[in-house]
Amino acid sequence: MDFPHALRERRTSRRLSQLDLALRAGTTQRHLSFMESGRSAPGRSMVVRLAESLELPLRERNELLLAAGYAPVYPESSLSDPVLAPVRAAIDHILRGHLPYPALVVDRKGDVIAANPALGLITEGAAPELVGPGTNAYRLALHPNGIAPRIANFAEWARHILERIDHLPALQAELRDYVPALEPSTDHLGFAVPLHLRTGLGELHLMTTVTTFATAVDITLAELKLEAFLPVDEASAAALRAYADQAPGNM
Repeated sequence: MDFPHALRERRTSRRLSQLDLALRAGTTQRHLSFMESGRSAPGRSMVVRLAESLELPLRERNELLLAAGYAPVYPESSLSDPVLAPVRAAIDHILRGHLPYPALVVDRKGDVIAANPALGLITEGAAPELVGPGTNAYRLALHPNGIAPRIANFAEWARHILERIDHLPALQAELRDYVPALEPSTDHLGFAVPLHLRTGLGELHLMTTVTTFATAVDITLAELKLEAFLPVDEASAAALRAYADQAPGNM
């Protein structure tokens, strides 16, 4: 995709007028119009300003730079790289800090990087090949051999998962095949989409929070997501505490 097309597509997808984006990027509407029509070639610093003004993910900022003929600015390191050792330590610390509540870290594809021991109550009974580092958390959630059979409000939860993975069309298509044509209930969902999960310690009522490394300038780090499961009621909290108490080494 050439730069004018790439810029115009990203601007319109964010429902910004040329004037809106020009003001954000510190340029004129006329200059922006020329860039989108190919009549003006932007400098590298202008492309970076436009990408920042559009609030693009770091991966897309690099793509916009490449489309304009410039080298990428943002690195993409491996998590095994020594430079990210502090990140790995921070992830372990954060996951343990969420105990006795389940939490896991996934990459942009939903592949599991790490999880804390409390996640075992969520994944109990799931096929071993669907659980653990390197497996896909979204597939675990909707696969018939994953946790899907134990989700009491499967229609609502499946819709929630599928809406989250628009950026992964191949995986989304696969997971749609696992979801029957169920109509979500007419019950009021409240302030968040809940997860009602049947477990050996009773039915858990959970909501999730997602945390990212907001100040990251490395693509790998920026795309990591920490997802924590939090109890909605005291019965669910008590079940999670009981699971922690009975776990080897008390987690």
